[in-house]
Amino acid sequence: MNRKLIPALAACLLPLASATADPALRSAVASDYAYLGPLFEHFHRNPELSFREFETARRLAAELRAAGFEVTTGVGGTGVVALMKNGAGPTVMMRADMDGLPVPEKTDLPYASKATQLDVDGVEKPVMHACGHDAHMTALVGTARRMAAMKDRWSGTLMLIGQPGEERLGGAQKMMQDGLWKRFGQPDYALAFHVSSDNEAGRIAVRDSAAYAGADTVDIIVHGVGAHGASPHKGRDPVLIGSQIVVALQTLVSREISPRKDGVVTVGAFHSGFKHNIISERAELSLTVRSDDEGTRQALLQGIQRIAINTARAAGIPEDRLPTITLSAETTPPTINDTALVARLKQAWITGMGQEVLAEFDVDNMGAEDFPYFTTEPPIPSAYFAVGGTPRTVLEAARSGGPPVPSHHSPIFKITPEPAIRTGVEATVVALLELMPAGS
Repeated sequence: MNRKLIPALAACLLPLASATADPALRSAVASDYAYLGPLFEHFHRNPELSFREFETARRLAAELRAAGFEVTTGVGGTGVVALMKNGAGPTVMMRADMDGLPVPEKTDLPYASKATQLDVDGVEKPVMHACGHDAHMTALVGTARRMAAMKDRWSGTLMLIGQPGEERLGGAQKMMQDGLWKRFGQPDYALAFHVSSDNEAGRIAVRDSAAYAGADTVDIIVHGVGAHGASPHKGRDPVLIGSQIVVALQTLVSREISPRKDGVVTVGAFHSGFKHNIISERAELSLTVRSDDEGTRQALLQGIQRIAINTARAAGIPEDRLPTITLSAETTPPTINDTALVARLKQAWITGMGQEVLAEFDVDNMGAEDFPYFTTEPPIPSAYFAVGGTPRTVLEAARSGGPPVPSHHSPIFKITPEPAIRTGVEATVVALLELMPAGS
């Protein structure tokens, strides 16, 4: 290795130092990684699917209990709630999601997952932590251990949540339906972070407003008239009608919402028929719809209905066989950060970790989260931030035409765990100390 690269590489792999940082906290977090590193590898090696996080929840609960928290399991199914009461003061919630994805891992990691699991639909599937939830849980445990060791520096009630089913956009809602706030108290502030392969390891980023988009899942059934493939004039082809719908849907974002508004309509699946020479009686389209505000959301949803119905009408489908459009339960509002809270935390991070720790929120997608089910109704000031997971050298190489950084949900997704987890713990602890000062 070129010796000149060693200092630069070290800077990429470790949280950024600063003369203004809290050296005692940074040293304690660094020392604790000897414990947290193997825990991360355990979570990564043993992922479980949404709402099937049985062993994951048990291990997370045991770790939080060992840190001195009062722990309740089985909230909203497999959810975990841990409380530490430390005198008078605000209640602050920090959430980590627990579920993996039905993805076969194809990384070269020595602790790569080989797990399979029976999913909620009854199908055996491969499982991988392809979105970093293993890092989130590990950092939650690291936060619990640090806060328990620093009780002289804060007061109030710390609530740590292990949430199931984030990948299906239902776990937060299930925990709320199980009386989360009634049973454990409504927090004054709510926090969460997501490790990001798009951001530099050892740095954090946060947006003042929409951290993540809202998402809706839409199913369209196009009803046709079956016929022989050699006699298309005797039927009404749902594949052709569905194809015209797919193309027309692209005009919603390009022509019906403002260029300054964010929106996405993606047809993720299109199924019809069984044989080459048979015109089927139906086609099924599966859509994901993303938006940052309610006005855009309604424009997209109404446009989908209008396009599907009237495309079928134009093809001669009778009124009693027009497409069926269904909005599924896999939906979530946008994740909107509280502007005042974000400003307060940014200053705390600069003071406690150094100016260099803050980075631009570098994300080029409309990913969604179900975290808003905790914070929207009733409204709770919240901040959802990103923690970088990829070394600077790897990001720079990708930008220069080198190997691309694997995206989240990819079978080759991986992060560099030590800087991501250490930064996640340190950033969370600094935020909690800001919101729960001693004597508050």
